[in-house]
Amino acid sequence: QVQLVESGGGSVQPGGSLRLSCEYSGYTNCMAWFRQAPGKEREGVAVVERTGPTSYADSVRGRFTISKDNADNTLYLQMNSLKPEDTAMYYCAADQGAFCFTLRPTKFTYWGQGTQVTVSS
Repeated sequence: QVQLVESGGGSVQPGGSLRLSCEYSGYTNCMAWFRQAPGKEREGVAVVERTGPTSYADSVRGRFTISKDNADNTLYLQMNSLKPEDTAMYYCAADQGAFCFTLRPTKFTYWGQGTQVTVSS
């Protein structure tokens, strides 16, 4: 089965940057980043298909970039111009099906343990 391990979270000032990583094993077609803040529902951030196309939530488009290194089996989320509202636990997720851009938690079968991102002064 698919195994996912996130890393790279931390604390940063508003306007700063972080890069999250997710090492994976097993076959995946859709790989995505989700986030969940305390008291809020888990929301999709970005998704990439195995062949390369990407999609982003409106709230992060232009600031975040999702990418995948197939040789190293690593998914990345480059986060720039971070805002306090980006503070959340960030999760790597994977699915073996189609329609990757249906960016809802219920679509994705496999999940990492999460990595905390905190944006504050």
